[in-house]
Amino acid sequence: MVTVAPPHPWAYALRLPRDPRAVRVARMTVRAALDGHGRQDAVDVVELLTSELVTNAYLYTKGPASLRLTGLSGGRLRVGVWDSDPYVPAPFGGAGDASVPLAPLDSGSGRGLRLVQEYADSWGGWALGDGALGRGAGKLLWFEVGGRATLPLLLK
Repeated sequence: MVTVAPPHPWAYALRLPRDPRAVRVARMTVRAALDGHGRQDAVDVVELLTSELVTNAYLYTKGPASLRLTGLSGGRLRVGVWDSDPYVPAPFGGAGDASVPLAPLDSGSGRGLRLVQEYADSWGGWALGDGALGRGAGKLLWFEVGGRATLPLLLK
């Protein structure tokens, strides 16, 4: 029996409606894609960070979102999340040079972008120009993790 390996890079894309269940669907999709490519080593960190970006797209925009997961050379993985709001938050606007302040200990939110900053190897974001009728076309936020992406707190 011969195993055929797909050419690199590989990519999966998923359109997400503005629905709170979209976050779970995004996590399940990331897990299935990484399992299918033998990248169980990266599942926990990529699933967590993807969940944070998709959650922000749901919470802070009024439209759909899109997810793209790409396997790159050298075992690197890139995740991009597009949404309809053109505002690019720190640290994404500075391509990793701006720091997100720590959320207060008693806060129930505000840790997502800090998690991306802590666990991704690189990240960035772009506002996507003017759309039809002078409206912005939204933004793309992305992050990359290396060949051995792990979350120390989640390791057993």
